[in-house]
Order: sequence, then C-alpha cells, then structure tokens
Amino acid sequence: MHVHDILAAVTLDRDTATPLFRQLYVHLKTAILDGRIGAGVRLPATRILCGLLNVSRQTVLAAYEQLMAEGYLAGTVGKGTFVSASLPSGARARAETAAPMVRPLSARGELIAGGMARVLHHAGPLRAFRASMPGLDLFPFDVWRRLEARHWRHSTAHLGYAAAAGHAPLRELLCAYLKASRGVQCSPDQIVITSGSQQALYLLAQLLLAPGESMWIESPGYQGAVAPFTVAGARVCPVPVDDEGMDVAYAARRYPDARLAFATPSHQLPLGVTMSLRRRLELLRWAEANRAWIVEDDYDSEYRHTGPPLASLQSLDRAGCVIYVGTLSKVLFPALRLGYVVAPPQLAAALARAKAVVDRHSPIVPQATLADFIAGGHFARHIRRTRDAYGERRQALIDALDARLGSRVRQGPSDAGLDLCVHFTELLAEETVAQHARALGVDVRTLGYYTNPQAGADCAIAPGLLLGFSAFAPDVLRTGVDDLARAIERAARGGPHVDGR
Repeated sequence: MHVHDILAAVTLDRDTATPLFRQLYVHLKTAILDGRIGAGVRLPATRILCGLLNVSRQTVLAAYEQLMAEGYLAGTVGKGTFVSASLPSGARARAETAAPMVRPLSARGELIAGGMARVLHHAGPLRAFRASMPGLDLFPFDVWRRLEARHWRHSTAHLGYAAAAGHAPLRELLCAYLKASRGVQCSPDQIVITSGSQQALYLLAQLLLAPGESMWIESPGYQGAVAPFTVAGARVCPVPVDDEGMDVAYAARRYPDARLAFATPSHQLPLGVTMSLRRRLELLRWAEANRAWIVEDDYDSEYRHTGPPLASLQSLDRAGCVIYVGTLSKVLFPALRLGYVVAPPQLAAALARAKAVVDRHSPIVPQATLADFIAGGHFARHIRRTRDAYGERRQALIDALDARLGSRVRQGPSDAGLDLCVHFTELLAEETVAQHARALGVDVRTLGYYTNPQAGADCAIAPGLLLGFSAFAPDVLRTGVDDLARAIERAARGGPHVDGR
C-alpha cells in the first residue's frame, strides 16, 4: 500500500484528551514498526499531510519531530523526511500475528516470586478476628500528620540521599527506648533501620547463610520468616514448639550443623507461649558453642497484659550471637513500613552496606517524623494507651469465649501480644470451621496455616484457630464470638457454608 494511502486512512479522534500530534505520532510509529511503511520511504511534506488529515501544520511538525528524536525518521532541509534507513525491514511483527516470547524465570527468580505464596494477605474491610493487627482507631493520626507536615514545610535536609543505616536521631532514640523497655544492650551504631522486619530478615538471610546451610525455625511459626531464608537457599529445619517455646534440645539433636536459629522468645506466634529462661540459656549456649547466629524476632513485645515486658533474649547474650529484629507495624500502623535490626557492631556495618544495595535507604521523612513522635512523648503515651485498651479487648474476648464456647475450645496463653490461640476440644476440621466463619463475616486463621509444609509429625499441634483482638472494640469481639459459635456448630453438623443470620 502506498504511503499516502496508509496516511489517508489515519483516523484522529478530536473528542479525546490525547493531543492530535500524539495520535498521529502513534499511528506513524505503529506503521513503521509493523513494516507497512518501510525503511527509506519518504513521507509527505508537512503541508501536504496537514491538508490530507485536516490538521494544523504544527500538529504534523510536532509528530515528525518526536519521531525524529526517537530515531524513526531522518530529514534534511530541502530534501524531505524519510523513514530511517537504519531500521530493519519489518522492524516488528504485526501485533495480530506476533506471539509473546516466553522467558522463564531463573531458579532463584522462581524462589523469590513464590516465596510469599503461602503468606495470607487480608483484603477488604477490617473484620473480627483479623490477626496481628494493631488498633488503628487508637492511633493519634492528627499528631502524626502535624509532625510530618512540619518536615515537609520547613526542611529540605530530608530530600536528598541519606545514610543507609537510617536517620541518626531515630537510631539514638530507639537505642534509649530499647535499653529501657527491653534491656537491649546496644549503641546507636548497632541499629539499622529497615523497611519493615520482612526486609530485615531478607538481608540477614542473604548475609549470614550460604546456599545449603541449615537454619532452625519454629513450627508452627511465622510464615513470613520462611520465605527469605528459603530464597537465600538455606535448608529450613522445622523445630517443634511446646509450653516452654522452641525445643532447643530437639533441634540440636536433629539438626546439629545449623548455622542460625530464628526464634520468637517473648511471644511465640501462633501459640502465644513465652520461651522459658532454661530454654533461652540453652539456646544461647548452643549458639556460642557452634559459632551460630540467633535471630530474635520481638514483633509485639510491647504488649504484655499480666505484668511488665520481659527482658529480651539479646540482653542475656554475652557472645555477640543474637541479632535483635523489631518492627513498628504492630505498635503504630503497618503501612509505615519501618523496622529495625540491632546487630553486633561489625555485622551492623555490613548490614547497612547490604541495605544500600537493596533500596539505598528507607524514606527519611517518616523516620524523622517518628523521631519527633518519640522525642515528644507521643510514642510512650500511645503504648500506654493501647496497652490498656488491648488489655480490655483481650478480656472481652476471653469472657465471650468462656460464655459461648467454653466447652468447645481450649484457650492458649494470652498474657502477651495481639492475638489469642484456641484449640478445638472436639474433632473438627479447621478449614471447615474457617469457611463457615468467613461466610458469616468473620476472619479467622487456622493453626495449620502456621505449620511449616516440611514439618513432620514431631511438629503436629491440636487443631484450632488464631483470633486477633487488638483491632476491635469489645462489642465487635462479642458479636464475632457469637458468629464463630454458629460457624463451629455448623461445622459440627456438616452444614453448608452460607450466611444464615
């Protein structure tokens, strides 16, 4: 087809927001790439084409100039405008006949892309009993907005690049807070600010474990921790959890060559147990004797409902083998995406350099805002307020479960954290109960979800559910327990998963 015929067939939409020159540019570019206008072909002069399409000469000039800038056209004053001779004939197959080229991911890419496949991400409105969710209704967003706005209004210091380890004032304040509240022994230089605890675990897995090396992880346990160690190529070794926490003797006997242990001593997810002092000392002795690392995940230690917060495992460490990981998602709000690592000095420096490889540094304005939030006393007040509110909500859930499901579920430890674990006292399928609950508008997680897929019979636990209480007012929790009771009754009868309220 002649170039004039091709261009005469161009249709420009004068009612759209897309400029006419941009539409003409797209039409010409597509015709060149599809081979309908070949390399070296001369295009009509601008005056001819503007008359052909009934547009201004400036529209045609703008389209030609854009195509010249991108290398599709070449032109010389007095000689005309031509399709670039350097373009191959039929530079692109026609869209209607071209098949997309399949490029498989690398083996490592497959691990990364599928690493979080088992991790549940709730969507939709917040409903009882969404687990591990802070009470957003209690957060002083007006204070936070005021502090953040001040940084945007008056400071340009936070708009450039910053230290990979994080905002220095925030690291100093966190250091003082962790010493006072958790007994963590550190200096500000040992703290690295991360984009949540998930990034912290990813960086530590990459730095500390070679492919094929073994590491211990609790089962049942936090599934988000499995992914970064798996992606690093580590051999993930599930370790049972009992009333004293991670079974260290079992792990040392079964996996003696492990290079790292991931543990939640203060409050185990999902069972809610606290690691005994005997087990803590046993774990520390093992790490020191084997020159291994311990990653202590202290994700919600601020919330202890039956006494003051317990000292961290790191506070007992004398060999420099404990790496303390914390998050602000459970204290403030998850979208903040700020966490931190307290590491031995040499590791902290390497961790900061690794952080720079991944994302250079975490956003500075949220860090500066948090520093002001802590320095102004708002952080301590918020923790006190939420601790009181969560204690009330926890008690409301315990009382409602006793009243409605006392004989059908057995409650696990609830002296710390944001959630309560319950085990069924009768033979019920977890997922069946969960499906009935969801049909009634209740979010629950089965305890089986927290079991590592590689775990054997040694890590088996009684069926049950994890119920979050921290994000919900007492009346919402009581209504949720009523719905859960109906869900359990339907599961026991084998009824359909429909809303029968």
